[in-house]
Amino acid sequence: MTKRVALYLRVSTDSQTVENQRRELVAIGERLGWVIVETLVDEGISGAKGRDQRPGYDRLMKMVARKEIDLIASWSVDRLGRSLQHLIAFLGEINSRGVDLYLHTQGLDTSTPAGRAMFSMLSVFAEFERSILRERIMAGLARSKAQGKRSGRPSLDAVKTDRIKALLNDGVSINATAKKLKVGLGTVHRIKVGMANAA
Repeated sequence: MTKRVALYLRVSTDSQTVENQRRELVAIGERLGWVIVETLVDEGISGAKGRDQRPGYDRLMKMVARKEIDLIASWSVDRLGRSLQHLIAFLGEINSRGVDLYLHTQGLDTSTPAGRAMFSMLSVFAEFERSILRERIMAGLARSKAQGKRSGRPSLDAVKTDRIKALLNDGVSINATAKKLKVGLGTVHRIKVGMANAA
């Protein structure tokens, strides 16, 4: 039976791209005879964010609820989420709707009992890895603060900010503005909100 598949792609920062994930998953789909019905993308959004802050993920879960797909294909377990509770709930929800999961880097297919067991183990490791990373970041920030260093992203220069505002005033969408000026969606959105509040 031909499987109706949704690809879910996500990157955490504005400087990353989903294109490698897309290319690999499409190639696998062609080999396995998948019918890719939709590609859902969350760019510049952390996997720790909730469904309400991840529009691609939200759309994916609506497709699951409506039984529009048979399989979700994603690059890796950490593309879906970071907390153990979230990942286990996710797997339970999609399984209850008869939807399987394919994870490329782990070579995991939850249509098999071994795949489901492996997913649970990977979920544990994903959370463990995130907690270690968070501890390292917090220790690094504390060290920098003790040394009097300033942390955070560098502020956007005034010229680029003015160009963003000009494009938005001309009716150019947030997505198009971000792509044109090679800045993150979140950056453009913050500027637009600031413009609306100042008006």
